[in-house]
Amino acid sequence: MYFTATSRHYVDRLFDPDPQKVLQGVIDMKNAVIGNNKQKANLIVLGAVPRLLYLLQQSSSSLELRTECAVVLGSLAMGTENNIKSLVDCHIIPALLQGLLCPDLIFIEACLRCLRTVFISPVTPVQLLYTDSTVIPHLMSLLSRSQRTQEYITQIFSHCCKTPEHQTVLFNHGAIQNIAPLLISPSYKVRMQALKCFSVLAYENTQVSMTLVNVLVDGELLSQVFVRMMQRDQPIEMQLTAAKCLTYMCRAGAIRTDDSCIVLKTLPCLVRMCSKEHLLEERVEGAETLAYLMEPDVELQRIASTTDHLVSMLADYFKYPSSVSAITDIKRLDHDLKHAHELRQAAFKLYASLGSNDEDIRKKITETENMMDRIVSGLSESSIKVRLAAVRCLHSLSRSVQQLRTSFHDHAVWKPLMKLLQNAPDEVLVMASSTLCNLLLEFSPSKEPILESGVIELLCSLTQSDSPALRVNGIWALMNMAFQADQKVKVEIVRCLGTEQLFRLLSDPDTNVLMKTLGLLRNLLSTRPHIDQIMSSHGKQIMQAVTLILEAEHSIEVKEQTLCILANIADGNTAKELIMTNDDMLQKIKYYMGHSNVKLQLAATFCISNLIWNEEDGSQERQDKLREMGFVDILHKLTQASDPNLSDRAKTAMQQYLA
Repeated sequence: MYFTATSRHYVDRLFDPDPQKVLQGVIDMKNAVIGNNKQKANLIVLGAVPRLLYLLQQSSSSLELRTECAVVLGSLAMGTENNIKSLVDCHIIPALLQGLLCPDLIFIEACLRCLRTVFISPVTPVQLLYTDSTVIPHLMSLLSRSQRTQEYITQIFSHCCKTPEHQTVLFNHGAIQNIAPLLISPSYKVRMQALKCFSVLAYENTQVSMTLVNVLVDGELLSQVFVRMMQRDQPIEMQLTAAKCLTYMCRAGAIRTDDSCIVLKTLPCLVRMCSKEHLLEERVEGAETLAYLMEPDVELQRIASTTDHLVSMLADYFKYPSSVSAITDIKRLDHDLKHAHELRQAAFKLYASLGSNDEDIRKKITETENMMDRIVSGLSESSIKVRLAAVRCLHSLSRSVQQLRTSFHDHAVWKPLMKLLQNAPDEVLVMASSTLCNLLLEFSPSKEPILESGVIELLCSLTQSDSPALRVNGIWALMNMAFQADQKVKVEIVRCLGTEQLFRLLSDPDTNVLMKTLGLLRNLLSTRPHIDQIMSSHGKQIMQAVTLILEAEHSIEVKEQTLCILANIADGNTAKELIMTNDDMLQKIKYYMGHSNVKLQLAATFCISNLIWNEEDGSQERQDKLREMGFVDILHKLTQASDPNLSDRAKTAMQQYLA
């Protein structure tokens, strides 16, 4: 118990009545804890922290004692995460923030160094920086005191800016004007921390990004300062962070995607970061930032795909976590093997972004060695982040008709995809079900085997999700499945979904869900025998749903889809009687034939056209009834319509009467 005995001796000296002995005790403690985690933990357990904080805050303590206390606390904070938790629980943060009001610079720097160490730990709640609204403006005012205050304060800001609210608080207290001059500080550490501040301030923030574009630093535009920091002779960390700043400004709409600082500087810099001579973290960050930069822009995707053989360079992300030259020490190798999954995740994200629009790039990706096998194994990796990135990549490639017909089929991609859908978190489910929607398009050869694998139950259960995105995808996939499907599949969909759920979806608050459900209904009600069969068993409910939608406040698109469904019903042999015997519905059709929107007039006219078609049983009686109701007059008027499609359709319908 040697340790604890000496540790207790250190703590006891803090309570000595002689201030000189207390000071000497603190100094000895400082020397004892440097680099000694065990000693740090012991002192914390024995209650050194509350006493040190008390001495730090006492106005009767000498400045030297208060400073030494701050230094020891800073050293204790350098230990483990548990140490930090203990310090935070003892209310170290308010005590140190209070200490910043002291005029003495050496003491302020010691407090800031300790605050910096506490705040950069993941276990510290960043919110503690914002609790007292006077703290941020006071920190801004301390930026001019010394290079040390600049380094520590900017580091605190960049670690504690986690939400749009934090960005706004810092922005409103003049972060940009106060931090911009630090980008040309003689100290590399200050420049680096200032740069990190700008990257977290600009991320997905239009207000900050639009302001940054016009900032001058010593007569030079900020974006040019960032471009200079991306030069190859700068440290990699600086190049990467500057590239992030420009990426975020571009994504927030402050810099155009075709600006030379993006196309000729930022994009090539990020592609360089992906090459295998860089460290694992750099390759991960480079790839993820590049994926984010070009996500919405097909031109950047095309440029990136032809820069430095990027597509094949990314294949290395699946092979060795670090280059041979970097494996000088065993610790690095061990670290990289533990983090190799981050490389795979980054590669999948970048492939997803590269292939999101261009057919040729997708082809290039799928032809990269073993790519489809890699995605398939990525779908079942233990890391949830890798699974999500792999399914994003798959989704991106599944937008290609060519790929769906070839590589997707050859690799039976749908099997692991179905497995992934069994019990995944919502994020993964949304991506996986979107991909499934594409696999279920009629031209996809995977459609048959998927149908036999119980996918219908799975999709029907998705339509009951609380998440609108999942309900949309579930119903969308069913809609794709019902397109030109045979009767067996349609009956199975209706049986599995159940009419109750189908009608619940028809009154879904989400318009996308409603539109896809109408699409499903329209696909179910195609070809006469199908229309008659479904209407004979569910006709009353379907007609009710159609009535409700046509009477409610809905968009033109929703009403047009609904009238198209009605036109399909009117095309059935027996089904059309459900409309003919429903005068209320006929009046609605009449109303939409005279509507101000041409799309609705067209769809309504199509309904009437199907009802009066000559070659069918009972067409004479239907024509007579509709003439009595005034439909012929309306058709006559519509033959004069300015829209050529509408007048043609009205003329075709009128011919049925003349035949």
